[in-house]
Amino acid sequence: MSTKQLSDRIPVSTQVKEPLRVGILGFGGLGQAAAKVLAPKQEMIWVAAADQKGYAYQAEGLDADRCASAYRNGESLAYVEAIGVPSQNSIEDLIRSAQGVNGYFLALPNLPNTFMADVARLFIRSGWRGVLVDALKRTSAVEQLLELQAEFQASGITYMTGCGATPGLLTAAASLAAQSYAEVHSVKITFGVGIANWEAYRATIREDIAHMPGYDVEKARAMTDAEVEALLDRTNGILALENMEHADDIMLELAGICDRDRVTVGGVVDTRNPKKPLSTNVQITGRTFEGKISTHTFTLGDETSMAANVCGPAFGYLKAGTQLHQRGIYGLFTAAEVMPLFVR
Repeated sequence: MSTKQLSDRIPVSTQVKEPLRVGILGFGGLGQAAAKVLAPKQEMIWVAAADQKGYAYQAEGLDADRCASAYRNGESLAYVEAIGVPSQNSIEDLIRSAQGVNGYFLALPNLPNTFMADVARLFIRSGWRGVLVDALKRTSAVEQLLELQAEFQASGITYMTGCGATPGLLTAAASLAAQSYAEVHSVKITFGVGIANWEAYRATIREDIAHMPGYDVEKARAMTDAEVEALLDRTNGILALENMEHADDIMLELAGICDRDRVTVGGVVDTRNPKKPLSTNVQITGRTFEGKISTHTFTLGDETSMAANVCGPAFGYLKAGTQLHQRGIYGLFTAAEVMPLFVR
């Protein structure tokens, strides 16, 4: 069967007629990985990006390697030759300058804990209309976005929250697996992350540290790189995290799957070894209509990186959010409510 014949059989509702023009906010480890994920895609073109010190925009598409090289050399997209722009208000300036961007992936650290909601307000005030996707972790951060529901709807913004790995891919798996049960007793998410060098994901590691006993978001945010390294030296590069404040709980509660107190999230991050310290999985335990107690387990392949398991779903949800937006459906949605669509 030819590619043409195959594409003819794909439902029209899942096809993208014109490539979506996509922006990435944040260009650390996750943002750079997102750019690489987009590079081979035909249904999405990466055209805009911003970091703390500047932004880059190119209507015909940005080059991931070129931007990453400039970022490494100057620690900002402002140094991308010919198209980089220094800015102290990079997100606002990019929104205003980049015309025709259909959606943005917010690959931003939520430090402080109000940051993502503040970024969302920038889009609302700007008059921009389109799709926003984040990979938020904390329950309290999602609750702040819920307070903006009416403003998203009035502004013509379709916002997809918690669309990374966890929350995100594993939350969606739990929502699907729950269908076997008359009652869900527990959802247990356990993740393993391996990275060779913590400095490639500084913001993500600080967010993880914020979940450790004796730390919070502000304390983790204020830590210098030297202080982070000293902490990792004491733990041999391992961060063991238990009973985290993770938005999987509120997302599953909003979807009517189970009360949030039945959801637990924890895991192990190895900051000195790319091999996962343990397999990432979600276990959903419940009672069937026959009265049987059973557990479904969904396990991610150890070969898939954190970046692959975050960025892939994020763009799948961006595509799904775009189809909602095109139908005039605006507001806040979570990864447990909408099925992501594969981006070709």
